[in-house]
Amino acid sequence: MLLVLGCFVVLPLADAAEEKRLPNIVFILADDLGYMDIGANNPKTFYETPNIDRFAARAMRFTAGYAACPVCSPTRASIMTGKYPPRTGITNFIGGNRTGKWLPAPNQNQLALTEVTLAKALRGAGYRNFFAGKWHLGDGEYSPNAHGFGPRLLGNNQFYYPESALPPPNPQDDPKTTDRIADEAVRFIDTHKDQPFFAYLPFLAVHIPIGAKPELIAKYQRKQASVPPVAWGQERDSKVRLVQNHVAYAAMLEQMDSAIGRVLDALERNGLSDHTIVVFTSDNGGLATAEGHPTSNLPLRGGKGWLYEGGIREPWIISAPGVTRPGSHCDTPVVSTDFYPTLLELAGLPLMPQQHLDGVSLLPLLKGGELQRGPLYWHYPHYSNQGGGPGGAVRDGDWKLIESYEDGSFELYNLRDDIGEKNDMAAGKPAKVAELRGKLVDWRKSVQALMPTPIPANQIKPAAQGKAQSSPEPFGKQES
Repeated sequence: MLLVLGCFVVLPLADAAEEKRLPNIVFILADDLGYMDIGANNPKTFYETPNIDRFAARAMRFTAGYAACPVCSPTRASIMTGKYPPRTGITNFIGGNRTGKWLPAPNQNQLALTEVTLAKALRGAGYRNFFAGKWHLGDGEYSPNAHGFGPRLLGNNQFYYPESALPPPNPQDDPKTTDRIADEAVRFIDTHKDQPFFAYLPFLAVHIPIGAKPELIAKYQRKQASVPPVAWGQERDSKVRLVQNHVAYAAMLEQMDSAIGRVLDALERNGLSDHTIVVFTSDNGGLATAEGHPTSNLPLRGGKGWLYEGGIREPWIISAPGVTRPGSHCDTPVVSTDFYPTLLELAGLPLMPQQHLDGVSLLPLLKGGELQRGPLYWHYPHYSNQGGGPGGAVRDGDWKLIESYEDGSFELYNLRDDIGEKNDMAAGKPAKVAELRGKLVDWRKSVQALMPTPIPANQIKPAAQGKAQSSPEPFGKQES
């Protein structure tokens, strides 16, 4: 079944004179930000995101924008390569090794140097590239310096920043280096306003460990009195937060929102807003079922580490001046592999179909037209730190099938009628299950997806644990 869905805008492309000049590109990636965390998607949110909401008001907001995986590294690789995670071999966050009744599939610890990343493609077309923040696609020879950024990015483990004489960020006022990322980005924009640039800003917020400015925490402590108290539900063996009221999380998000506002203001101040494509999204859904349970994704089910909508549906906003209509929205399902070809085509550059094998240019949607494409797929052959188990999923039109690799069971949902995935229709629609299962199996074969393997019952160790995805902080700071 093909998706043939339109988006509710139409504007002409920029005039011929403007098309000759390469547009700037700013790509803002939040870490663990849920779909319902921003005001543009959820006017009743406890959090305050005025700058993201301001950006959405002049952009196209995708209501069914997905990450390619419910955890971070695979989605980051999909953005950089235009490929589904199984093709890159990165199907779990790098460093993850949790086991259960099954042994998880092998997972690559770095993005292969043979990949022609989006950054490499844009640099080859004449762009100056910028990076500051969280990479999580390999260290050393696999750092962002080797993948089209740099060349003098400094860092360790997952985090890299431009070479700078500035002192390390104050761990109390800037524990997630949010302001440092914005400072470096604004400086870059100010000094490169006369040449095309690609600025990639992968923020550390709102990932745990949670940290924010004390004055912002105090603000939300006062606000907390006006919202319902915390309430809990259950997702299999994990409790799940049902209310957004976590004060430190709210403070951390507001600090990131303010930093994004400063970057957008720098574009405006330098006269670049009308010639800069801006993208905003997240690498996976909000953290709701473990590791502090700081946010709620309701009405979406689950969260980070799960194949339910709360784990893979993201804030997804694109502004392409002269193409997107301010305040427009699009309901067509799209996925993070699509950024690569979309940005190439928006820049007027040749597509690279042998590289972005799974991405589809969204230009027709951004122009207010329709897009024909097949189903969207997910493959997560691992145990997440948030309670999710090995599984796969396919969305085809309004239908979504989730497969558990452990027991071979299926769940079937109609997302048009049941966005919260409460009504499992698998038992009553065996033909639809078989149809979607066949597509999922065929897709796994086409991308050579690696599968988990059963552990003999006499070899299962109780409570086999993996490394928690609580990333070591940059600049040697580990928060409590």
